[in-house]
Parts: sequence; C-alpha cells; structure tokens
Amino acid sequence: MKDKLKFIKGKLGYGVGAVGLDLSYGMFYSFLSYYLSSVLGLKAGFLLLLTPIARIWDGVNDPMMGTIVDNTHTKMGKYRPWILIGAVSNAIVLALLFTSFGMSGTKLYIYIGVMYILWGMTNTMADIPYWSMVPSFTSDEQERNLVATVARTFSGLGQGIISILTPLVLPLLSSGMEAKTDKGYSASGFSKWAIICGAALICFSLICVLTTKETNVVYNEKQKFSLKQIFKVIGSNDQLVVFMIFAMLSNAGWYLTSSTAVYYFTDALDKPTAQSLFQTIGAVGSILGLLVIPVLSKKFTKRTIYSISLCTCMIGYALMLLFGSVLKITIALDICYIIASIGISSMFVSQTIFLADIVDYGEYKNGVRNESITFSMKGFLQKMAYTIQTVVLFSALWIMDYNTQKAANSISASTKTGIGILAFGVPIILLAASLVVFRKKFKVYGKLADDVHDYIINKRAEGK
Repeated sequence: MKDKLKFIKGKLGYGVGAVGLDLSYGMFYSFLSYYLSSVLGLKAGFLLLLTPIARIWDGVNDPMMGTIVDNTHTKMGKYRPWILIGAVSNAIVLALLFTSFGMSGTKLYIYIGVMYILWGMTNTMADIPYWSMVPSFTSDEQERNLVATVARTFSGLGQGIISILTPLVLPLLSSGMEAKTDKGYSASGFSKWAIICGAALICFSLICVLTTKETNVVYNEKQKFSLKQIFKVIGSNDQLVVFMIFAMLSNAGWYLTSSTAVYYFTDALDKPTAQSLFQTIGAVGSILGLLVIPVLSKKFTKRTIYSISLCTCMIGYALMLLFGSVLKITIALDICYIIASIGISSMFVSQTIFLADIVDYGEYKNGVRNESITFSMKGFLQKMAYTIQTVVLFSALWIMDYNTQKAANSISASTKTGIGILAFGVPIILLAASLVVFRKKFKVYGKLADDVHDYIINKRAEGK
C-alpha cells in the first residue's frame, strides 16, 4: 500500500510539472502571433523571416541540450536539476517576451527577435529533461501508458487554463489610459498575464522536482557535444525520423487551430469571449480523450488506437469547418470541437508513448541509449510544427490583406471565411498527411515491438 501511494504521489507530482510548461507553451503558441501582429503592430514579413531562423538555431540547440542532459549526473539525478533551471529561465524570458517597455521601430524588432529565440532556448532547457523522464520511470508498457496519460492530462490542464482564461483576463489586466484593440486587449495586459503565468511555471516545476524520483535511469559515458554525432544518433534511428515527420504534421494542424482561434473569434465572429466557452468545451473533449487509450488498449494495438485518434480528429474538424466557416452556427461548432479534442488528446498521449518506445528501439538497434537526445526531437518537432503553422497563418493573412483591414476596423466577409478555413479546414489536410506517413512508415509494433521490449527487459535483468 505504501509503495502504491508513493507511485501515485510521484506520478501526480510529475504531471503537475506539465501544467507550468503548458502555461508557457500556450502563451507562446496560441497568443504570441496575435500579440505581435495586432497589439504591437509588427509586420507579418518579420515573423515569416524570424520563425525559420529560430528553427535553424533550434536544430543545433535542442540536440545540444539533449547531450548536456545525457551527460548530467548529480545527486538529484540528470533530469530534475535542468527542469528547475529551465523553468526559472523560461519564466523570466516569457515575461520579457510579452513586455515591450514602450519600444518601437527597429529597437522593438531586434528586441522581439532576441526574446523569441531565447524563449525557444530556455523552453528546451526544461522541456527536454521533463519528457525524457518518461522511460526512466518504468519499462512496463501499462505503467508507461499511465505516466504518459497523467502527464498529458496535466499538460492539457495548463493549455486549457491559457485558452479559457486569457480572453477573459486580458481586458481586466489592461491599463485604462493605454492603447487597446477594439476588443480591449493591450500590451500591459499581455505583460501582466505573462508574468503571472511565469510565476506559476516556477511553482509547478518546483513541485514536480520535489515530489519525483529518478529510478530507472541509465547513465552513459560522458560524450562531448558533436553535431556529427547528433546527426548520427538521429540518422541511425529510422523510426525517430518517421516519428518526427508524422508528429510534426499532425501537431502543425492542431497549432494552426490554436493560434488562429483568437483571430476567428475576435475578428471573424466579433465575439472574443466566445473563445473561452469554445476552449472550455474542448477541454471536456480533452479529458474524454485521455480515457481513449486505457479503454481501447484492452482490444486494440497502439497502432490502431493512434489511427483512430487521427480519424476522430479529422471528423471533428470536418464538422467544425461546416458549422463554423460555412453555416456559422456557434453552438454546433462548440459541440463538434469535443469530437476533435478527443482525438487530439489521445493523439498526444500516443505520441509520448511512441517516443518512449523509440528510445528503446534505438538502444535495441544501436546498443546505445540516447534518451535525452531522442526526446529533444519532441521539442524540436513541436517548434517545427509551430513554424509550419506560422508560415501558413501569416502567409494567408498577408494574402488576405488582414493587417490593412484590421487597421481600418473593417474585416471583409471573404477574410472572415478565410480565417475559418485556416482554423478548421487546413488542419484536415495536415492530419491526413500525418496518417498516411504513420501507416506506411512506422514499424515499431507487432513482433518488432515485442522483440524490442524483451531485449530491454533482459538487458536490465543482466544489470547492463
């Protein structure tokens, strides 16, 4: 009974850490674009240029951080010290990113560019060690499913807090005399909210670090960072490459909806607070989605469950496109979001489980375990997914001449329809492409998955 309570306490403590991380994620992925374009008035071309440049650096920084974590060996372990260091650093940068200090012109563009890149770096410092802990808890498949589900549950809670509360909180935090959008959003409102989220990130990460223990940890011999070695690790794990492709495509679809929602409800529907109800109903779907894997795993394989998740997403999006962009029936749109959210939630849990399996597969194939380097690709692919959605979003807004219409407070009917298609139509294409890649190229299932599992169990039993 005592061991069971420790198990529950550790997993809950671990999950709490995801709340803080997703508060920062949510502000960055869901509201930064709107803040920069509609509140600060930065040009879309700047963001189209900045995002790919940041990803080039992430391509070096993320695996480098993975190497640093893999080389860490302290009394606290190799993951928890970096979770705390990264959380504090990311919280500070998040607050600075959403605080312009009254700057304008070239100074503002340079400042935002620097903070944008620093956010990615500090987020990597916390994110890689956090998710790298999943395989270290256990080698048992059912327990891994539980760990991943708990983490994704709390992760969804963090995202839900941002999505639901931000449209309601921003007008309340805005100063009376400063410039505001027509919906009451201001620079100071974003700044104060980011500071609050940053403080929460530190608190939740501290709880995570103090309540968890690293048990099933494998320490490799220390290696110097080498891009050549990093590319070798990635290139030698063919299933990691496949995972990055199909996960990046599906995640880009979700991020596109998440970042476009504020434009859709604020400008297309002229109902900014309606986004809170939309996200609340979506949170219900996310909670239901967490039950999908435990229930379906009794009858279906992980491969089938993931396919079902993606198909559920596409059905939900197709219905949202119909009711949201074509018929504009808000209540029906909200209800259909439950369907899409069920699929999205179970999709994310499955991806975490797959990545833990891929770590084992890499050790099975190459004889060396590279947990943190492998999990660094999770953060990198998320940023690549964000890059895809940013390019799609701002290219479309530029084509639709959104900024000019926004400045004149006159959004055309065609632009409103286009925003709806961006939010609910384009993700279907990305999800479908992800499903095709997954079904044709991902091989860690069936006999191969059993062989990998047996290899890891036997190796650990031999004390290797």
